Amino acid sequence: MGKIDWMKELGWTEEQLEDLRYAGYAYIRQGKYDIALPFFEALVVLNPESAYDAQTLGALFLQLDQPAKAAKALDRALKLETDHAPTLLNFTKALFMLGKQDEGLKLAHMLKAEPDIRISNAAWALVLAYD
Repeated sequence: MGKIDWMKELGWTEEQLEDLRYAGYAYIRQGKYDIALPFFEALVVLNPESAYDAQTLGALFLQLDQPAKAAKALDRALKLETDHAPTLLNFTKALFMLGKQDEGLKLAHMLKAEPDIRISNAAWALVLAYD
């Protein structure tokens, strides 16, 4: 049996998907991560090819101190978009939270060279904290 296309099954349009995303994002902006979580869990099922939704789900799991689930969601996002520095940074954080210091340090050292200063500074901080 193949994968179910939930968008088709529900008769949803991209507009309805965006509405769901915006609602979830509104809760994130308010710091209500536990409320935003089910929105993004649904979004990764409804739109499995969205790296953004998978990355956001991973970031939510990080905020909720669930690093194993975060790593799984972030790994999924990286398979969809392999070179996305914010996702790599969050994946690095998840690795450290899981006690995988060697793997985390490898990624953090790589991210220190990122042109985006927010990413490189955060990577430097992780290296200083865990090296």
